[in-house]
Amino acid sequence: MNDIDPSTLSIVLPARYESRNLVTLLPALRVTFPAAEIILVDDASTDDTPQICAAHGIRRLHNVQQIGNGASIKRGARAASGETIVFMDADGQHMPQHVVQLLERFANEDLDMLVGARPLACHAGRLRRWGNVAFNLLASWMTHQRILDLTSGLRVVRARPFREFLHLLPNGFSYPTTSTMAFLRSAYTVGYERIEVQQRQGSSHLNIWREGVRFLLIIFKIGAMYSPLKLFATISALLFVLATVLYGYTYFESGRFTNMSALLYMTSLLTFLIGMVSEQITSLMYAQRDDQR
Repeated sequence: MNDIDPSTLSIVLPARYESRNLVTLLPALRVTFPAAEIILVDDASTDDTPQICAAHGIRRLHNVQQIGNGASIKRGARAASGETIVFMDADGQHMPQHVVQLLERFANEDLDMLVGARPLACHAGRLRRWGNVAFNLLASWMTHQRILDLTSGLRVVRARPFREFLHLLPNGFSYPTTSTMAFLRSAYTVGYERIEVQQRQGSSHLNIWREGVRFLLIIFKIGAMYSPLKLFATISALLFVLATVLYGYTYFESGRFTNMSALLYMTSLLTFLIGMVSEQITSLMYAQRDDQR
């Protein structure tokens, strides 16, 4: 942390019913980073979180009703005064030494975002583990960069560029995905540092089936945000191939061109045109943001 002034560092933790972890995590953070600004965004918890924050001099922002992990991150980012912001989970997986590890590299490299990448075995549950693998592969394909962990909640960012994308971040649990893709789309530098996270303490607030549906939606959101033409052109090509295979089969089988083949060809064309329009809209959106800096 040679080049990072501790007085310009903010640490933001979203938390909901995490008092059993905060009682050890917050004093450890305060000892490790005595000069840093530590902000805990309490997402409508009714446990001992207020008392724990007060006992250790932690700034607490209280959401009067539950607004979500991503919304808490946005509120914490707006309130943070530091030039460098650390986001970390309060569920016991991330420890102060992980933050030290990331900050040491962040200070010595020209990075705008550094993400703590978890080993595959550290992801809770087989379904979530392979879902995250699919996330990483999709994002790597879209960006032509190797992405080690698209959904990690531990990251160090430069405050100014991160705040540029607050309006894009969802209020739910997919803010890491969206922020990473937005940084890459705008040609900010993103790095990954492998960390060994701890076993999560307590139960997750994620509903695996509901989040599974959101996962499918986020896949399309990633494509629409980063390179919509690449996503839609691929889908269009698959539909075109399917239409051609069906047409070949029906032609040799009964000598005719079916309505289903025609529908698939039309759908392929429309999908490609949607991708073209989406690409232009995305390019204009990021160009306007560059002009406003």
